[in-house]
Amino acid sequence: MTDAPRRVTATAPGKVNVTLSVGEVADDGYHPLATLFMALNLVEQVEAREAETLSLRFAPGPIDTEGLEAGEGNLAIRAARLLAEFTGRAPLAELVIRKQVPIAGGMGGGSADAAATLVALDALWQTNLTREDLADLGAKLGSDVPFALLGNVAVGTGRGTELAPTLAGGAFEWVLRLSDEGMSTPATYRALDEHRAQHASHLFTKPVPVVPQAALLALRSGDPVALADAMQNDLQAPALRLRPDLVEALEFGEGAGALAGIVSGSGPTLAFLAADAAAADALAEQFRARGDTVVRANGPSGGARILAD
Repeated sequence: MTDAPRRVTATAPGKVNVTLSVGEVADDGYHPLATLFMALNLVEQVEAREAETLSLRFAPGPIDTEGLEAGEGNLAIRAARLLAEFTGRAPLAELVIRKQVPIAGGMGGGSADAAATLVALDALWQTNLTREDLADLGAKLGSDVPFALLGNVAVGTGRGTELAPTLAGGAFEWVLRLSDEGMSTPATYRALDEHRAQHASHLFTKPVPVVPQAALLALRSGDPVALADAMQNDLQAPALRLRPDLVEALEFGEGAGALAGIVSGSGPTLAFLAADAAAADALAEQFRARGDTVVRANGPSGGARILAD
């Protein structure tokens, strides 16, 4: 029998919602979604170590984690407890997280932490669950966790947890413009609901949210120009109403060479798609020259995985 490892390190990617269609709020308070996820090469790293208690701390990295929840409210801690409960063992581990995904930016960093934690602890504790088991557990933690486990590109429906992998014919280059102030996802959804209720007589209600076929075709052909034309986000308008400061940054990026810009998820990160790596680098420099904080990324990237020692 192989000795159990004393520590395991796993990574999981952040994401961008290339398209996001939001249906009417259901009786359970949730909105049915249809979204096209793309995993990016910005990854969260979680090291799980043997310990006599369950704890979490953040390692120094490119993201400022000061003030970030490290207790029972953190998704990684919740993931550890959920896995322990499901497998009937004690939740004993020290988790060390190194973040690269912007916090509260609509890019699924917390979900990536949870996904990497599930994969790392499954190996550390030798619970030997299938990826399907882990995805089912992840869906209980948040709508983006199953995709962080899967990675690459997928259509997400329902609450975003029902995933259908799709093909991408090449790499896509992104510039992510960050914001100093995060946004509340529930507040953005509330703003969408209020706008729809106020203008119900003038708005066309989508019976079932869908991912545009044009976006899927653009992905498969590896055509960034066509993908830029197909990008859309139903949460963008309410997000911009809540944060009018984002409008100017969106207009700047689109005027400075981006093929298209979009609010990522519920915001406030803005994701700009560029024609190629050189164009993305040039766009990033223009943002930096005026004092904006930006991150370069590309996708698609693989899902949660164990790092070899």
